Amino acid sequence: MAATRFLSHITIFNSKNSNLYSITILAILCTIFYLIGIWQHSLGPIPNSSSSPVSGFLSSSPCYSLHTAQLDFMPHHLPHDPTPATARVPHFPPCNISFSEYTPCEDARRSLKFDRDMLIYRQRHCPEKNELLKCRIPAPYGYKVPFRWPESREFAWFANVPHKELTVEKKAQNWVKVEGEKFRFPGGGTMFPRGAGAYIDDIDKLINLKDGSIRTAIDTGCGVASWGAYLLSRNIIAMSFAPRDTHEAQVQFALERGVPALIGVLASIRLPYPSRAFDMAHCSRCLIPWDNYDGIYLIEVDRILRPGGYWILSGPPINWENHWKGWNRTADDLKAEQSRIETVAKSLCWKKIVQKGDIAIWQKPTNHIHCKATRKVFKRPRFCQTQNPDMAWYTKLEKCLTPLPQVSEIKEIAGGQLPKWPQRLNAIPPRISSGSLTGVTGNNFVENTELWKERVAYYKNIDYQLAQTGRYRNLLDMNAYLGGFAAALVDDPVWVMNAVPVEADQLNTLGVIYERGLIGTYQNWCEAMSTYPRTYDFIHADSIFSLYKDRCDMEDILLEMDRVLRPEGSVIIRDDVDVLLKIKKIIDVMQWEGRIADHEKGPHEREKILFAVKQYWTAPPLAPKHDQ
Repeated sequence: MAATRFLSHITIFNSKNSNLYSITILAILCTIFYLIGIWQHSLGPIPNSSSSPVSGFLSSSPCYSLHTAQLDFMPHHLPHDPTPATARVPHFPPCNISFSEYTPCEDARRSLKFDRDMLIYRQRHCPEKNELLKCRIPAPYGYKVPFRWPESREFAWFANVPHKELTVEKKAQNWVKVEGEKFRFPGGGTMFPRGAGAYIDDIDKLINLKDGSIRTAIDTGCGVASWGAYLLSRNIIAMSFAPRDTHEAQVQFALERGVPALIGVLASIRLPYPSRAFDMAHCSRCLIPWDNYDGIYLIEVDRILRPGGYWILSGPPINWENHWKGWNRTADDLKAEQSRIETVAKSLCWKKIVQKGDIAIWQKPTNHIHCKATRKVFKRPRFCQTQNPDMAWYTKLEKCLTPLPQVSEIKEIAGGQLPKWPQRLNAIPPRISSGSLTGVTGNNFVENTELWKERVAYYKNIDYQLAQTGRYRNLLDMNAYLGGFAAALVDDPVWVMNAVPVEADQLNTLGVIYERGLIGTYQNWCEAMSTYPRTYDFIHADSIFSLYKDRCDMEDILLEMDRVLRPEGSVIIRDDVDVLLKIKKIIDVMQWEGRIADHEKGPHEREKILFAVKQYWTAPPLAPKHDQ
């Protein structure tokens, strides 16, 4: 054992000595090479002798020049970087004052290119992409925030709609008067010189307007929308429409008054509403040729009327016996026109329930059991076979009768019975309870209604102006879905235009919105809306920019929102945070003030909310004209 330990110690000692020798030799070699290197650098430049065998390979430059050479590490095979361009920074200057009332899809100059037959030229004709304005529509100089409702029903600022044509043209009919710097709307109309209120009272004596069974109405050829304005106090909301024509600014007046309205015309395409939308339709000397084109315009009214809905007609040819001289038409001509209208109405299975004085009222049947049997007598119009009755965006009118949903017995109401207002607002709509709206159940509807109550309450906590009663009147919801946003505001003195994007056609919910007793329209947000600049006090946009991603430019949608938003109006945009950050960069150069807030559930949600306000600005004052 002792011998073994002794050998082990010798082995360890030898190993240590071996390592020490290796380190010592390595240090000596490093020192020698270091000294040689110093000596070589101290020699200076190598002479360039032609006799030298290395002269062809050695440079005349001193060795130290290698250490000062500039090395280029930049890539040389990449495309040039774009020059810093101002186009990368959005720039949307104010448009010329001549565009103050610009309506892109109802532009008078563009309309002249189209056929005048059936008023096709007055339909929507939108600009091509390369024709879109990249500027902001100015308000006229002196523009003021409109009067608050209900005062706005009677008054509007002249500076906001500086047109006196109707005050002259319709002076005797009490449409509108100028009083100093204001317009006053006495509530008159061509067929109701005693005022819209008295005229509606006359209708109420013929059909019940008070019991809540009539909630949604449409006024075709609305003038300044006094009929719709005075229905609101009866809890009836009317969609008023008229073309942009020689009656300058009639729809614009309606909107300044705080009354729902759109630019529109009965021409060759369907109105932008679903089937079975309105409880009542109205025409007071609206100049629509109901008896022409095989009754195609009354066929369209039939499509949008609910089962059991009413059509009211006053003006020519009704009561022609007493008015024919004042209408500058012969008695025989007017009598023949009324006869043709009566024939068309019968062919649609409508029943004329009353004619008293200047008012005649027809009623649509509650189902089509009898109507199908009458096709043996009335060969025309036939029932439509294939077309979706709710498809109404640039959809051609057809001379066929839109069939009502099937019923099992004669007393059943096609499509389902609606509760009376206000119960129908939160009752499950028949389109949902019947299962005709794929993927949406009654529970979904109830949950959505409660969700929007919570969201609107959250909005009001952040946007104090939305919470302020009367601050806003005209509201737009750009992606309304089931109308929950509007329903949550029903007790406020506001109305909401519920837009359903046509891109969401796999789930067409506009019919549900009307069954709730609300109003709305179809819309493609790659195009302009059929309304005047400065229509809305407030715009709500839920996931619109995600929906239209890769469809059209974000800046074009924002410019359209800016066009229809009033100075000092507000916007709420809900979307993914990345989308909102892009939007924020654009609105910062549009004279909007905005900030992004957390989702109502907290900061961990990707969806955020952008609150913005359009700053007040107008066109500069017009330069005074000097005599030449």
